[in-house]
Amino acid sequence: MPSPLVSRKRQVVLATLIVVLVVGVFLRLPASLFENGGSLQALSWVHPNPAFTHIGFDEALYRDYVNSVSTVGLGAYPDIVEQYREKQKLLPGSVLPPMRFLYIFAGYVWHSLFGTQALAALHDVASVFGIFTLLLATFFAWRLKGLGFACIIAALAAFAPMQLHMSQHALVDGFFAFWALLTLWLFWENLRAPRDWRWASAYVAALALLVMTKENSFFVWIALVALLVANRWLGFGTVTRELVIATVLGPLLGVVGLIFLAGVVGDLIATYQLSISKNYTLLYAIKTGDGPWHRYLVDLLLVSPVVLLLAFGGLFLLRRDQRADWFFVFFSAASYVVMCNVKYGMNLRYANMWDVPLRMLAAGTIATLAGKLPRFQQTVVVVAVGALCLLELRQYLILFVHFPLYELVSEGLLRALHILK
Repeated sequence: MPSPLVSRKRQVVLATLIVVLVVGVFLRLPASLFENGGSLQALSWVHPNPAFTHIGFDEALYRDYVNSVSTVGLGAYPDIVEQYREKQKLLPGSVLPPMRFLYIFAGYVWHSLFGTQALAALHDVASVFGIFTLLLATFFAWRLKGLGFACIIAALAAFAPMQLHMSQHALVDGFFAFWALLTLWLFWENLRAPRDWRWASAYVAALALLVMTKENSFFVWIALVALLVANRWLGFGTVTRELVIATVLGPLLGVVGLIFLAGVVGDLIATYQLSISKNYTLLYAIKTGDGPWHRYLVDLLLVSPVVLLLAFGGLFLLRRDQRADWFFVFFSAASYVVMCNVKYGMNLRYANMWDVPLRMLAAGTIATLAGKLPRFQQTVVVVAVGALCLLELRQYLILFVHFPLYELVSEGLLRALHILK
């Protein structure tokens, strides 16, 4: 039975966790809630001013897809895909395809249930799944290393600038980050509890839904395969034949779903071919989506400098038996190797799926360094995490509220930080 002192400390940590999550949820609420008067308006300083925001090109397309589904119904989705192909053939550059189905479908469901306009529904979906990502990251950390570590991750994730930014726009990337994190967590659980059909079934479903969310699911899948291979030496858990089958079956089910939505296999292939080939001629993609292999690192350093430095610095402190940390290292590295080689396809929005893994590694570094001062360990952790949260909030306010930055490309980040004029 735990001593009264231990129980009291646990209660304090749990209360802190709840407060942090409440703050994180508040920061992810749609900015539209703070437009009008009332008590909430006094807190609108942490959200982008709606007067400064605009509807992005991709946001308008998602809105149009939701409106199309509302008009013709889900049964006519192949017609929506065909209309996209016909228009895409005539365009000089690529526009996003309707095969990012899950986000469009979620917006359609929200629009149907609550009667909100399509764009507002997509905004709300992004906000809700930003909250889900925060909660999932906290739960994942709890499963990994207990309540104290979960509190640290909740704090670091609550103020993550990119996550907050994605929750304020009708874009798929924050939504995709949730499904990527869910898939990664379920993969870990399957390694730790082999041949448990409940974990395996959830993992297959998550992979299928991930594929139906965005084509970036390929990068996540590559990273999962790399983790399967690395498990031989690092021993994250037990790789079974069932897990390997699930890792292949999930994406196949997702592709089958996309085939039904597109009409036939040929239509699905033609849709993606058009989207990819036209991206190489899109002037905006050429101007903003190019760069050296380390561009993502530079952009991450601009947005969350201390988190990135702590994550990288922790690599020099890792021991072989720190399996959870190596798990995130291999996931991030394997997916990075593929993503940084996509021509004209670099944008920090796509790096949202690394946001939680980097914070897991940064939190591990803080805990390791604090452990070298046993008498002041808890104080060091609290002060370090608190200071880092304030710095992250400051970065969010500078980049996305005061500037306010919309597209996460290097030039915009440098101008928002007054490095470029």
